[in-house]
Amino acid sequence: MNTEQMTAKIRNGQGFIAALDQSGGSTPKALRGYGVEDSEWSNDDEMFGQIHSMRSRVITSPCFGSGKVIGAILFEKTMDGMVDGKPTADALKDRGIVPFIKVDRGLADEADGVQLMKPLDKLPALLEKSVRMGMFGTKMRSVIKSANPAGIAAIVKQQFDVGDQIADAGLMPMLEPEYDITAADRAEGEEMLRAEILEHLDALPEGREVMLKLSIPVKPDHYKPVIEHPNVLRVVALSGGFSTDEACAKLSKNSGMIASFSRGLLQDLRKGQSDEEFDSTLSQAIGQIAEASVAS
Repeated sequence: MNTEQMTAKIRNGQGFIAALDQSGGSTPKALRGYGVEDSEWSNDDEMFGQIHSMRSRVITSPCFGSGKVIGAILFEKTMDGMVDGKPTADALKDRGIVPFIKVDRGLADEADGVQLMKPLDKLPALLEKSVRMGMFGTKMRSVIKSANPAGIAAIVKQQFDVGDQIADAGLMPMLEPEYDITAADRAEGEEMLRAEILEHLDALPEGREVMLKLSIPVKPDHYKPVIEHPNVLRVVALSGGFSTDEACAKLSKNSGMIASFSRGLLQDLRKGQSDEEFDSTLSQAIGQIAEASVAS
């Protein structure tokens, strides 16, 4: 797939984007959930080798290339690795799946009710490598903890500022100002978040598009004006800690929003499953998430 074909796939695809980008501190937890104990690896290289084996098993499962998964978000080491004897991005594109790369380096300490992204000092080099390896877009996460106007304004500004760098490098930026689903004031804060996002979208140059990855809102169809904005390629939803059933039920009430789940996709997969059990479990999750995405 070339860039034009990948853009069309993301714009019009009837399915969802898989999030396979756990990294750093979240990797041991993901591995434990998969059935790999801490004792089975002794350093970072071995840990990332274990998670790459899991991701390779997901990507090469017959159901992953069924057409219901239209994109996949990768961690840098996964992008650098091989799947089925090919670079991971090529293995995905061979299956009709558009590859994205996670580019943030984790979260800064909380201030004004938000956690901004840590400085992205290595971003230019990563973007250059990502273009060279055939990636389509990027993803970067920051987190809103409370309805603080100054914090929400700062987090959206940072996302769009870095998004401009990414777009200038020739990649599609997926902006992710996640709203913590446990926040008591989330409904109020999501009003502020939508207003900030729309203001920045209106300021984009004509023809420049971004994607957004947002928490499933408290109020159904809250982000409809964002979804319909001419500078938005697609809006996707994170599961945010909801179970697969909860996330799918909530997502299906939001027209035009598709899933980009991690936990909701992988939560029932185990290393010890036979290939038949693994494929059946993954196929069921893919079907459920795709149905909720299409229904929305």
